[in-house]
Amino acid sequence: MTMTPEQAAWFQGTFARLVDNVDQALMGKREVVGLVLSAMLAEGHVLLEDAPGTGKTSLAKALAATVQGTSSRIQFTPDLLPSDVTGVTIYDQASHKFEFHRGPVFASIVLADEINRASPKTQSALLEVMEESRVTVDGVAHEVGRPFLVIATQNPIEQAGTYKLPEAQLDRFLVKTSIGYPDLAVAERILAGAADRNPSAHLPAIITTGAVADMADLASTVHVDPAVLRYTAQLAEATRTDTATRVGVSVRGSLAMIRVAKVYAAAQGRHFVLPDDVKGLVGPVWTHRIVLDPEAEFAGTSAETVIARVLESVAAPQARSAA
Repeated sequence: MTMTPEQAAWFQGTFARLVDNVDQALMGKREVVGLVLSAMLAEGHVLLEDAPGTGKTSLAKALAATVQGTSSRIQFTPDLLPSDVTGVTIYDQASHKFEFHRGPVFASIVLADEINRASPKTQSALLEVMEESRVTVDGVAHEVGRPFLVIATQNPIEQAGTYKLPEAQLDRFLVKTSIGYPDLAVAERILAGAADRNPSAHLPAIITTGAVADMADLASTVHVDPAVLRYTAQLAEATRTDTATRVGVSVRGSLAMIRVAKVYAAAQGRHFVLPDDVKGLVGPVWTHRIVLDPEAEFAGTSAETVIARVLESVAAPQARSAA
C-alpha cells in the first residue's frame, strides 16, 4: 500500500510541529533538527561530530520530550564496560533467580557522548542494538522498543586517547552531521534565557511514542520510482569506482538513502521521492561511508570532493510522481 496525498499532507504538518517544538530548545538549527528527526523516523541513527557545548544533550532531551519518550546519556570513557551500556544479569537472593537490570541503552533517545573515547569492545556493544533494536545478554534477547535513536558524538579536535570508529561501525549510522555554533542573533536569544538551565523540561509533548512508530511505518510506504532506485544505485557504484576511493558506498548505504529519502519526501508533503531528494541527502547520508585512497587524501581530495564529482558525472532521471 502506497502513501496517499492526504496522508502525505498530514505527515508534513506533524513533522513541522515536531521540528517547531524541538526548535524551542535548540534555537536556530531547524535543518539539523529535521535531519535528526528524519533519521529517527527512518529508524536509523545519527553521528554528530561537534565541539563541546553546541547543544547535543539539549537536542536529545528535546526530542524525547517532544515524542513523550525517555532519554539517557552515556559518557563514554576508556574504562567503560559493555555491560555499563547494555545492562547486566544479577542473581536475586530473595527470588533465587537471575534478573536482568537494564542499562542506559534502554531509552527512546540515547546520547552516546564521545563514543570514540571508549574501547572498541565497548563500542561494539552498540552494534547489535543499533542494527537489531535489541540487546542479547546471557542468550536472552531484550527489545528496546520503538522509537529508538542513538545520537553518538565525537570531538573533531581532540584525538588524544581516542579509538577511531572502524568503517564497519561508521556504516551503521544513517546520518552524520554537526550542530555547529549559533549565529549572533540566536546566540543573543540563548543568552537571554540563561536562567532556564533545562529548557527541554518545559516542552509540551506533541505526539506519543506509538504515533512516532506509526509515522515511521507510514513513511516506509512512500512511492519510489524504479528510475530513482536506479539513480541511487548508479551514484553508489560511482563512489566505488572513483579513482580517489578505496571503499565506496555499500549496499547498506544505498538502502539507508532510500529509507531516509522516503521520510524526507513525506516531510515535504509528497507521497513520492524525487531525484532531488536523493541529491540533497547524499552529503549527510554517504560522506562518512567513503574511505579515501591515502595518496588521494594526501593530495587534498576529500569525501565531499568525491560526492560532488559523482553527482556531476551521473545524470539524474526525469522527475516523475507516483501513478
